[in-house]
Amino acid sequence: MSLSNARTMARRNAVQALYQWQITHVDLSEIERQFVEEHGLGKADPGYFSELLHTIPARLDEIDRALVEFSDRGVEEIDPVERAVLRIGCYELMFRPDVPYRVALNEGVNLAKAFGAAHSHKYINGILDKVAHKVRQAEVAAHQAGRL
Repeated sequence: MSLSNARTMARRNAVQALYQWQITHVDLSEIERQFVEEHGLGKADPGYFSELLHTIPARLDEIDRALVEFSDRGVEEIDPVERAVLRIGCYELMFRPDVPYRVALNEGVNLAKAFGAAHSHKYINGILDKVAHKVRQAEVAAHQAGRL
């Protein structure tokens, strides 16, 4: 399996794990143990899953500040599934420059389509696009100019 497919599967698992954490506030290590032992990560990249699960909550203040700047409501008012997807997308845009911004946006849209409400992918795309324009200005400009 390619790295991109393994990361896609890691993101899918991370959405579910972050959703569980947001709802239950169970210890992250316990949630990770449940996913690995009880659910299995399948072909997901276990290191990337672990990074997303532990680093997003550790950097939650920074991530949520970026989200709320472009959201029409407070972070806690966002549907928990959409919130988990947005947090993954924002994390990648802000702290993983190795993930192209288009990949972060597309993955967020696909996660919203898989787990979110009917039209949540439009909401996700809109917010992540605005975050990308702020935190990845040069990359967005190069893409729009056809250089990427």
